[in-house]
Amino acid sequence: MPLPDTVELPAGFDAHVHLRDGPMCKIVAPTVRSGGVSSALIMPNLSPQPVTTVKMALDYSSRIKEALGQDEVKLLMALYLHPDVTPETIREAKKAGVAAVKSYPAGVTTNSSAGVVDYDAFHEVFKAMEEVDLILCLHGECPSHAGSDITTLNAESKFLPTLKALHTKYPKLRIILEHCTTAEAVEAVKQCGPNVAGTITCHHLFITIDDVVGDAMNFCKPVAKLPHDRRALLNAVVNSNGKFFLGTDSAPHPITSKTGPAKAAAGVFTQPYAVQYLLTALDEAVARGELKDEEITQEALEGFVAHYGRKFYGGFEDEKKERIRLTRGGAVVSQVFQGGDIQVVPFRAGKETWSLTWL
Repeated sequence: MPLPDTVELPAGFDAHVHLRDGPMCKIVAPTVRSGGVSSALIMPNLSPQPVTTVKMALDYSSRIKEALGQDEVKLLMALYLHPDVTPETIREAKKAGVAAVKSYPAGVTTNSSAGVVDYDAFHEVFKAMEEVDLILCLHGECPSHAGSDITTLNAESKFLPTLKALHTKYPKLRIILEHCTTAEAVEAVKQCGPNVAGTITCHHLFITIDDVVGDAMNFCKPVAKLPHDRRALLNAVVNSNGKFFLGTDSAPHPITSKTGPAKAAAGVFTQPYAVQYLLTALDEAVARGELKDEEITQEALEGFVAHYGRKFYGGFEDEKKERIRLTRGGAVVSQVFQGGDIQVVPFRAGKETWSLTWL
């Protein structure tokens, strides 16, 4: 048994959260604390208009706070990298407390059609980000197109030279390679200097490509890869040393968008059970022989869930010093979350997980 039956941790920081907008936001925002998280970086890829100005980011933050109700969650906002974003936008964002700029290569994932085609076009923006110390978050995949020999399986690996080039050209720019899914991505982050880190989702610690084929509920971008990639992610979690931290990429979609006649939407909804899933994934990894009991230390868990991400984002404190207690078993993942006529099915619906209480 890799973990005691009861584990206490600092409240989590989730460095990659999709809370959507409108009715969907009202469903999913109240689930943030259910997953043991008290602070989160909010993704800006809203539809039909992504968050490209400081005013839009602040207005979006206000709407999320309204959806949260009485729940207290520290929101870190991000801008969507877009031609409308200028060096002056970056300076204004820093003054307003915006935490990051998110880069989506055009067309690779949900609401990314307005994304980046050429990183060289943002040279002055990246220089400004270096100057004011604003973080660049990368969705690290290359888009596939005719004749490119790039598919969803190798899109992340093909992107890694771009990560290296950006880090070399802008050494003071703090960069996060989000939702790493391959052993190559883990190694690429390790090879970079201290200004580069990576986030890892909970669902990629469970699934491989075999779990995605034929199951739309497990389909996300980047897709899950091979068993050796999953092993690399698990090892990165317990041996992070500050280079990797939690970013769930919880991405809710109505069930009609996952199972309807059109192509399935890319995204897995994990927010209500974020830290619970993590412990379950580590349990299962030990059972498979992919991790050793002694590798899952209290220090590793606290770092990955709470400390490393907060430190990378400037060392902001959890002012209330909140803590959570997780107990093995005793909880079952809900079959569905519903608001009005919108239904969202969470990852591993109906399966047992750890129970969580706030202390």
